[in-house]
Formats: sequence, C-alpha cells, structure tokens
Amino acid sequence: MNPENLAILFQDAISVAIRLGAPILLLCMLVGVIVAILQAVTQIHEQSISFVLKLIVVIVFLMLGGDWMLRTLQEYALELFDMMV
Repeated sequence: MNPENLAILFQDAISVAIRLGAPILLLCMLVGVIVAILQAVTQIHEQSISFVLKLIVVIVFLMLGGDWMLRTLQEYALELFDMMV
C-alpha cells in the first residue's frame, strides 16, 4: 500500500466519522441553544432540563437515523475489506 492510498483511506475514514457524528452533534447543539435561551428568559437554571432534552433528541435520532448510520458504516467496512483482498 503506497502513501497515496493510505492518505485516501484516512480521508475516507474521517469523512465517514464526520457524516455519522455531525447530525447528532448539530441537533444537540441546537437543543442546547434553545434551552439556554428559554432558561435565560424564564430565569430557570436547572442543568437537568438541558441534559434530559439532549438525551431524548439523541435517542429519537438514533431510532430514526440508526439504519442510515449502520448502512454507512457497513458500506465503509465492506470497502475496507475489498481493499484488503
């Protein structure tokens, strides 16, 4: 395996990691900002509200988008196995 193929392999791995992690992180960030604004307006500063809402968002996203995430990871793994042969 030459350095060019290795660089492409790492680039693909980073791309898959970003594609899998970005939606969850963006949703959690959005929920965090919305909760922070609501807490600032109502002057209720309870840390568990933000945590519970983020946890619910992650669970719902994994239930709805878990199939897509698994397929993406499987395609990348199969691509890696094909490169081994």
